[in-house]
Amino acid sequence: MKASVRWVECPRDAWQGFSRFIPTEEKVAFLNELLEAGFAHLDLTSFVSPKWVPQMQDAEEVLKALPPPNGRTYLAIVANEKGLERALAAPNLTHVGYPFSLSETFQQRNTNRSIEASWPLVGAMVERTEGRLGLVVYLSMAFGNPYGDPWSVEAVLEALARLKEMGVREIALADTYGVADPKRIHEVLKAAVARFGPEGLGAHLHARPEEALAKVEAVLAAGVTWLEGALAGVGGCPFAGDELVGNLPTEVVLPHLEKRGLATGVDLSRLPLLAEEAARLKALYA
Repeated sequence: MKASVRWVECPRDAWQGFSRFIPTEEKVAFLNELLEAGFAHLDLTSFVSPKWVPQMQDAEEVLKALPPPNGRTYLAIVANEKGLERALAAPNLTHVGYPFSLSETFQQRNTNRSIEASWPLVGAMVERTEGRLGLVVYLSMAFGNPYGDPWSVEAVLEALARLKEMGVREIALADTYGVADPKRIHEVLKAAVARFGPEGLGAHLHARPEEALAKVEAVLAAGVTWLEGALAGVGGCPFAGDELVGNLPTEVVLPHLEKRGLATGVDLSRLPLLAEEAARLKALYA
């Protein structure tokens, strides 16, 4: 049997910054196409204030319209207690994700909460999701930050250790700014795997199109096989200062992984049309 990778498709990350609202039925149709193509892990919505992310105001309606997960992962991002309450009551949801930044500046901007105040929230999430939902913590700015905030590999490892001690079993390190080079990505992930092992450790990267596969190779070389991206590379980091920086392009990465002998579980023949549809939605609504 082939070794496998865990690929998380991230339409939520792709859509959240669009200026025009994508009708709920269009979102659901696209998500159903992903499921039919074999995508088993979807980061598909968020429970946050419509004031801040109006695109995700229909989170409950989208989830209700999807087929039961039946072993697949349906994840929504939450940023506070109110979002967690909505997630716990939502239909079909299997996981919540919390964005926890190693940069104080970004944590305040992204969640209106300090790093210090985030720790007890994570503790509450561990307790309240136990036996009900899976919990993923996205450790953002894990490869550096643009604000001059303190960063080191050891700081990343310390945050990982604390999260694991609290009972968080799934943690994805995110290159939120999108400019970490493959060497830095490999250095951080290799150190994390050496300290904690690869189980429950992922990488959510942003890249220019020509850099995507080099970053993927850096992740794999470190022993990590959980990767995330979006069709057509849509979405990514709005503050990278480079409009070409987006999510890892699914239609490029998955065939590359299969060629390396890694099973993705996705019907690759469907990727071109799905990427076209992702690009169409961007053209209509971004």
